[in-house]
Amino acid sequence: MLVFTTAFSKPTLAQTQDQAPDTPAARVLACAPCHGAQGQGTSDPYFPRLAGKPAGYLFNQLIAFRDGRRRYPPMNYLLEFQPDDSLKHMAEYFAEQRPPLPEQGVPTVSKEVLAHGETLVTQGAADRGIPACSSCHGVHFTGMDPGIPGLLGLRAKYISAQLGAWRYGTRTANAPDCMQLVAGHLTEEDVNAIAAYLSSRPAPQDPSPAKKGSYALPFACGSQPN
Repeated sequence: MLVFTTAFSKPTLAQTQDQAPDTPAARVLACAPCHGAQGQGTSDPYFPRLAGKPAGYLFNQLIAFRDGRRRYPPMNYLLEFQPDDSLKHMAEYFAEQRPPLPEQGVPTVSKEVLAHGETLVTQGAADRGIPACSSCHGVHFTGMDPGIPGLLGLRAKYISAQLGAWRYGTRTANAPDCMQLVAGHLTEEDVNAIAAYLSSRPAPQDPSPAKKGSYALPFACGSQPN
């Protein structure tokens, strides 16, 4: 709080320095304990990396948490009264960050499970209505602007938890909810295999998401309007 000696005096330098700096990095300090100061993630596998993901995707998730469509009490509480403009600034800040990706995970599953994950991720299973993950998230799994996230730098436990949330309808997105449609065709074994394979992928030379329209999606998706 600034204290003035007269009605028209200016605050002293010491008084001004007591104020927190109004910068993008300062505004997202509440995110740092769980997601890292640059959104690089932390040692907890259930708190995902935010850095470098498309701003449109991050904004969609912040809106979903604020409005209760995506449920996690700490996030719902922190964002409950945040206006759209503030959420856009947060999303843009993390989208611009490029901290190094963590070292690729060492698979703890069998070669057979890993091979099954690779098949689903790179080829899909057309007979079961499962497109390849790469057909939406890109061949390098870096996502595409404005709304498709990259999948690198995420741990197997987080990936499997989110696929499970899509399968059971506890995580949803704008209709048509393409992830819920795809995840509904996955078995528990599929989920574990996909999570193990994706978490073991090395970082690409350029982790930036592809530009909008770089490739065609296999079906309509409400999170990625044409």
